[in-house]
Amino acid sequence: MTNYLDFERPLAEIEGKAEELRAMARQNPEMKVEEEAAALDKKAADMLVDLYKTLTPWRKCQVARHGDRPHCQDYIDALFTEYTPLAGDRNFADDHAVMGGLARFNDRPVMVIGHEKGNDTKSRIERNFGMARPEGYRKAIRLMDMADRFGLPVVTLVDTPGAYPGKGAEERGQSEAIARSTEKCLQIKVPLVSIIIGEGGSGGAVAFATANKVAMLEHSIYSVITPEGCASILWKDAEKMREAAEQMRLTAQELNQLGVIDRIIKEPLGGAHRDKKATIAAVGKALTAMLGDLDESDPAKLVEQRRKKFLGMGSKGLAA
Repeated sequence: MTNYLDFERPLAEIEGKAEELRAMARQNPEMKVEEEAAALDKKAADMLVDLYKTLTPWRKCQVARHGDRPHCQDYIDALFTEYTPLAGDRNFADDHAVMGGLARFNDRPVMVIGHEKGNDTKSRIERNFGMARPEGYRKAIRLMDMADRFGLPVVTLVDTPGAYPGKGAEERGQSEAIARSTEKCLQIKVPLVSIIIGEGGSGGAVAFATANKVAMLEHSIYSVITPEGCASILWKDAEKMREAAEQMRLTAQELNQLGVIDRIIKEPLGGAHRDKKATIAAVGKALTAMLGDLDESDPAKLVEQRRKKFLGMGSKGLAA
């Protein structure tokens, strides 16, 4: 069953009518509805193309947040083998918003780390909706240290509205943990590639995505703050999130022009949630290409390239 977004309501009505006709025909085989249902299917297909041809930044935010998009666990299950999860920061606790461990990608040993939002009410609460606490970032630091020690490439999958802003997280050093994780990304001497698979929110995303190569799914977003948060600060009104999204340049297409990311991964028509298998396959191809680009790279050059990339970020396309 498709979960439709607000702007897809006209599409939902047409697809719903086609399904109603077919349901009636199943109950009464004498009814001839296939021609009418096929016409509705054609109309729905054309409407889907039109809707996704010119998505506004706010609509891209909605698609990026769709609950049925493939999440970190889905990518790990489909693309990686021999995944061995590693838990805990060896200091306070295990943060379930961050998952990671040793695995093989194309039979190559790697360390994979990512945000996991969960896919139903119970798992979303357990995963804290992908909002990591300090122990999550400290776990990521521990895993990156391990990868560096054993010469393993690091793959990060980013999908978070931002780091958790709760009182306990702040008391345990949230900002320091994010800064240390970002610093660790800049220090490790192994290839580091990152993919924004949904939301890339604030420092909570940067702490995983300060990579040699950064890619975004076509309808994902990446920004220093959510549109709602930006609107609350600038206009004192979270309902102005549409205007904020227009100004923030948070889409994959705009960030590619600015040189913030290196690659856009095309999604199936209608978004990643409409064809998870195809989306995961496309991410797998992008990972193969990005890791291949970094093969045989000198460790010192990997570190230097990463530092130059982020020091120069934003200089490309500023006049646009």
